[in-house]
Amino acid sequence: MSNAEKFIILPYRKNRGNLVPGEMRQASNAVSAEKIASAMSARFVGVAAYAVMVDEETGDMTSPRLLVKHGEISDLNAA
Repeated sequence: MSNAEKFIILPYRKNRGNLVPGEMRQASNAVSAEKIASAMSARFVGVAAYAVMVDEETGDMTSPRLLVKHGEISDLNAA
């Protein structure tokens, strides 16, 4: 099993009063993820940039670590 750290940006929108995630984007590093999240923040209710561990064989993401957030976001760790 091979794990790698990846950087993702997740925008959020309101749909019928509920906070829903939009399309996830990937960044090449943490600084880039923070810049992308900042640039996207004017167009969404909330945007978050995370560092996650990805199992390269299965694509499963674990251990999300919040890098930066703008506005309203939901908790990725809530099940």
